[in-house]
Amino acid sequence: MNDAKTIGERLLKLRISEKKTQKEVTEAIGISVSALTMYETGNRIPRDEIKVKLAHYYSTSVERLFYA
Repeated sequence: MNDAKTIGERLLKLRISEKKTQKEVTEAIGISVSALTMYETGNRIPRDEIKVKLAHYYSTSVERLFYA
């Protein structure tokens, strides 16, 4: 697995490239804005069920999003 900072950068770039707000993403997958902020800043790595929800939301695989 990549480190938390790398994952955070990837999540942030993906959200920005899709022109989504944090609120849009968090409401769609059922997490708090503060949790997404911690993921995007590399302070925390999402647990497995959230990884699956994020990958589904961004139409990609968990492997590509978190392990590539």
